[in-house]
Amino acid sequence: MKNDLREAIVAADPRLSRFRPLRRILAHDEFNTGTHGWCELIGNYDGRGDLGTVDDHMRDFRPPQLSACNFFDIGTHGAMSGTYALKLATRPITGHTAVAIRRLTMSGRGKVQIEAYFTFKTEATLGDDASLNTFGDVAWDGNLHPSEAQFGAFTVATDICGDGGLRYHTVARYQNTDLDNRLTRRWMYPTVPEPTPREHFEGKVKLQYGADFTAPNPEDWKAFGEPQELCYNEVPTKVNWHYLRWQLDTEKRRNVELQINDRIMDMSHIPVPPYEESYDSLENLLNFYFSVRTHTSVRNFLFVDSALISVDW
Repeated sequence: MKNDLREAIVAADPRLSRFRPLRRILAHDEFNTGTHGWCELIGNYDGRGDLGTVDDHMRDFRPPQLSACNFFDIGTHGAMSGTYALKLATRPITGHTAVAIRRLTMSGRGKVQIEAYFTFKTEATLGDDASLNTFGDVAWDGNLHPSEAQFGAFTVATDICGDGGLRYHTVARYQNTDLDNRLTRRWMYPTVPEPTPREHFEGKVKLQYGADFTAPNPEDWKAFGEPQELCYNEVPTKVNWHYLRWQLDTEKRRNVELQINDRIMDMSHIPVPPYEESYDSLENLLNFYFSVRTHTSVRNFLFVDSALISVDW
């Protein structure tokens, strides 16, 4: 009876009925009303407050912003619900990344789930140059648009720590194109932990501007599941919203499954490598982030209409 009442309440609320939350909702973020704690990721800096000590590859991630999804041809598109979405925008620099992070902590262990509605786009290019009708392995044919090959990748991930400083990341990346701008449309995960500022400080890692901060070596990424074509919808100014549901288990320290629209992918077999050393001051850390990365000198955008984080603790 209790579960029936809860399901009825969720189903009756149009803000919640689009989601499939676990038993307890931690955060429901509608970006029509603000950024709700999603902020720029910036690397650590020294005790003097010197921002010049932030690692080169993390110094310029750019903050998320509220956007009405404005485009040169149609004007204001608006979000899926309401006017504003959360927008991540890269610079027009190959390898540049924009990140939005949400910082929480755990009051228990068990299943954790993030759901969101999102879309991805490249910046529209205007000009008289006929060469703009071809990019990468995509040529304009009245249906396919070359801008689709200008979008690199977007990622949803966590940063989790507990149980005496044991730290790890769970990561799911949609690689739209490879580094040669060829369409791949595949889901990927890293086989190594993400480099940290402490490792940089200790001289174990040194990454340059534009490096892939999640796993800088392309050889450390592996595909899972079958390739998945998402709805780009022909040109860079048509917006169609996609559903994302990603579940993990902090008790077992593993992924569970990823759902994108109507496809559900088992991720329970995917390894989640922990850091060899423990980390202090991060007990019960539970962070989520979205990122977008361009593989060419064209700005890439990730728009998130709304997000919901729930747990079964």
